[in-house]
Amino acid sequence: MSLEKIYGVHAVEALLRHHPKRVKQVWLAEGRSEPRVQALVELATQNKVAIGQAERREMDVWVEGVHQGVVADVSPSQVWGEAMLDELLDRTEGAPLLLVLDGVTDPHNLGACLRSADAAGALAVIVPKDKSATLTPVVRKVACGAAEVIPLVAVTNLARTLEKLQQRGLWVVGTAGEAEVSIYDQDLTGPTILIMGAEGKGMRRLTREHCDYLVKLPMAGSVSSLNVSVATGVCLFEAQRQRGVKAKTKK
Repeated sequence: MSLEKIYGVHAVEALLRHHPKRVKQVWLAEGRSEPRVQALVELATQNKVAIGQAERREMDVWVEGVHQGVVADVSPSQVWGEAMLDELLDRTEGAPLLLVLDGVTDPHNLGACLRSADAAGALAVIVPKDKSATLTPVVRKVACGAAEVIPLVAVTNLARTLEKLQQRGLWVVGTAGEAEVSIYDQDLTGPTILIMGAEGKGMRRLTREHCDYLVKLPMAGSVSSLNVSVATGVCLFEAQRQRGVKAKTKK
């Protein structure tokens, strides 16, 4: 089995904490000894993961990106299959929040969306198998560890998946610039699937047809839209805010 190289302090630390058996070796740049690197070394040692040293210029060749002097050899990335969604929902208490990225192809945007989804308490991130970004070292680096804890689910037919989730009682909320309802006026406290469209193109027609509601982010400035990862963060945290208010009201 070929190994992947994951890089960056946060990404490697998250793997060691959540999936240590996947980490085969940790490489540190010569001279790195600050506290957060020492903490990473201790974590690797606890999990009996080999630690080696390498020159920075050698590590620069291994990966494309800012590796921060930390690289790990790990077993290949795991993307969840569609069947795992039912298992996730079966063991989830309360109203689940799922994020769907309909054709987001930029790995930096996917990594940022995974990070926001984890921070906002989303259950999983769903993407189509085709024409979408998937887990890569770049995605893991940008996600700052979130890629190791929040499931990324790749589905063959997104429209069919949405239908199945609707049958389980989830409401599908899609984002569209031409929608009349603001995200701030939409109830997001129930079982919700939030759909963000692809960079520039938005949601595909068939995806839009499966939405129960369409919402927009009100824009006050001169720009007409936000980067998809920024817009995703705003929408997810509005859902988190509403759920927090509802929880306080019940007490």
